[in-house]
Amino acid sequence: MLIAFSVAPLGAGESVSQAVADAVRIVRESGLPNRTDAMFTTLEGEWGEVMDVVRRATEAVGAHGHRVSLVLKADIRPGHTGELDGKVQRVEALLTD
Repeated sequence: MLIAFSVAPLGAGESVSQAVADAVRIVRESGLPNRTDAMFTTLEGEWGEVMDVVRRATEAVGAHGHRVSLVLKADIRPGHTGELDGKVQRVEALLTD
């Protein structure tokens, strides 16, 4: 499964960079395939392991404010792996034809 999520503290001031860095560090240390862009972090794995990483990242961000905003989107497709790159590669291939 793929999970794309964005997590940020509320009430922590204008910049949330340190809080986001703390969350991304947890994602990267998980060992799961992942990618971070300007808006979301996407990770790939089994339901339990992916949701555990999201929970721990959310808790880390919570240390930076009194409230946390979490946006989550999932692509649940049993039996498929490597989709973090595979989905993008398929679209790119169509664009070069």
